[in-house]
Amino acid sequence: MQKKYKWILKPIFFKIDPEVIHDYMVSIGKYIGKYSPTRAITNFFWGYSHPALQQKILGIDFKNPVGLAAGFDKNANLINIIPSVGFGFTEIGSITGEPCSGNPKPRLWRLPKSQSLSVYYGLVNDGCEAISKRLGRQIKKKKFPIPVGISIAKTNCKETAETETAIADYLKAYRAFKNIGDYITINVSCPNAFGGQPFTDSARLEKLLSKITSIPKIKPIFLKISPDLGEKEIDDIIKLALKFKIDGFICTNLTKNHNNIKIIDKIVPELGGLSGKAVEDLSLNLIRYVYKKINNSVEAKLQQKPIIIGVGGIFSAEDAYRKIKAGATLVQLITGMIFEGPQLISDINLGLVKLLQRDGYRNISEAIGKE
Repeated sequence: MQKKYKWILKPIFFKIDPEVIHDYMVSIGKYIGKYSPTRAITNFFWGYSHPALQQKILGIDFKNPVGLAAGFDKNANLINIIPSVGFGFTEIGSITGEPCSGNPKPRLWRLPKSQSLSVYYGLVNDGCEAISKRLGRQIKKKKFPIPVGISIAKTNCKETAETETAIADYLKAYRAFKNIGDYITINVSCPNAFGGQPFTDSARLEKLLSKITSIPKIKPIFLKISPDLGEKEIDDIIKLALKFKIDGFICTNLTKNHNNIKIIDKIVPELGGLSGKAVEDLSLNLIRYVYKKINNSVEAKLQQKPIIIGVGGIFSAEDAYRKIKAGATLVQLITGMIFEGPQLISDINLGLVKLLQRDGYRNISEAIGKE
């Protein structure tokens, strides 16, 4: 299957505008996910499970540690088919308080030599009201087949550039999904929204977290952070996360830093943030730093330590394993699947089991932070 994808389908796909292909694949996935026979066929080809990959984290059961990162399934159209492809969990969005058409096209570019994408979508989504209403109807019929995370962000518009308005926008999205999904991610690191990343500032972030946590919490909360922050900014975010008992970090979002030895394509759009191999080392270094800070923190020792979800540049089981041994409990990907094909997820899970057996671990949880 890998050969068929890389030799036949990928060359065709890569000749077509990437956003067109993305929308087409979402439509196909949505259709396949509607019917049990097509889900079963998909699972036959790509499904893989093993007891060594199962974990119970923050009260949530994960059958494997590999998830689909936010940014691919923006409007929650793929929840039914994602488990059949082999993912252990998925994260939808990011979803904003108001519907958002995003930034002008073109807004997605491939960097084939760098095995990366340049992304300038600008938080395209149908808005929290429409998406939560649709998912609410689905929940009444049946439960989600795997854990579902809800990524929320502030609407990409001039109005939310002001702090209080932005916080109100986050709160609207947060309340809309209070009873939907297994965990919620507060995305404060989108590099493509109007006004930049104001909530990397500790004073603004404290205001946001204070408002969010004033609402009775019924599920875990994560913070998605940027790979381009300095140590002082990271330290301040960790300190606030511990103060407000945030359950975890997603490391990381896209990078805006083009001064990177892994970027080898000659033409790189100035707009957008970079995913894939361009962010791999930045992500790995941030995972190490956050994991060490958490484990050395006096405050963290007095409460349940936040966990880390590692994202960025995962193209193989070895890539995922490095992030886990650096301190990630779970991992997420998008770009690796686009470059390697949908069979990558089961390949990673199968490969992780072999790596665990090689190192004498009985469960994936034993490898966390053992770098």
